[in-house]
Amino acid sequence: MHKQALHDFLKERRARVTPKSVGLPEPTGPGRRTPGLSQQNIDALLHSSVHTYHRFETGKTPRVKPEYLRALAQLLKLTEDEWVLLHRYALEQEPPTPLHPDAGYLIPNPWQRAVDSITNDMAYIGDASWNIVAYNTRWQTMFPSGRVPANTMRWMCLSDEARTVLTDWDTQWAPRVLPQLRGAVAMRRDPTLLQIEQDVLNDPVAGPLYEARGVTLHPDGDERPLNHATYGPGWVTMCSATPESAPGARLMILLFSKTPREAPAGPPLKAVTPGHIGNE
Repeated sequence: MHKQALHDFLKERRARVTPKSVGLPEPTGPGRRTPGLSQQNIDALLHSSVHTYHRFETGKTPRVKPEYLRALAQLLKLTEDEWVLLHRYALEQEPPTPLHPDAGYLIPNPWQRAVDSITNDMAYIGDASWNIVAYNTRWQTMFPSGRVPANTMRWMCLSDEARTVLTDWDTQWAPRVLPQLRGAVAMRRDPTLLQIEQDVLNDPVAGPLYEARGVTLHPDGDERPLNHATYGPGWVTMCSATPESAPGARLMILLFSKTPREAPAGPPLKAVTPGHIGNE
């Protein structure tokens, strides 16, 4: 637990929430004039015993129950970024699930410009349901139909077009994509993904592959064969990242090459610290 950081963070965040906004009367008369909710207000609103919140804010509670942390975050109207900070300060770990139900479905508008600025490689952003929210023109040229799919997970799992574009679909793509679907459903119980799962189970080709199970990691850095509608047969290396304000969404940048890598991609990139510059 990072006690001072936690204290400063919580004190600032509760100062933003007025008693009136949570159904409490504004204080009048002599006494406390600090803005926002008092520690006693929070105990009352969360139906906690006296001093529960004080002990937490001052770092005197070594561990806190996840349900208390979530209720507190909702009371203080934390953003997703702030929810992450709360977990880091209090528990020294990332939150297991988003705070808000729309997290991962609302992508900040500047990401469209960011995707458009990627001109040499294919790029797109999908939300937590794998629905496409932004893409560049290079990615659109990958599809023989010229139409970008509404949902990349549905397209990869069930589209006849995908089974020609994604070379060796049944051996190189499906064994990696279908476990991704299973993991996403287990994490979110997202209605869109649940429907895709049901449609996959009903598909005579994808269904047996899905039921065969299997485990896969994220696709970041993976290389797979691809039959590009414009450039022809080749290989694509996938780079994946998540916008911090939209957990569950992903930016995908696809690096196309006519030939596969002859060797592993090499060691991870690593910053050179000032003490090492010129000492290699």
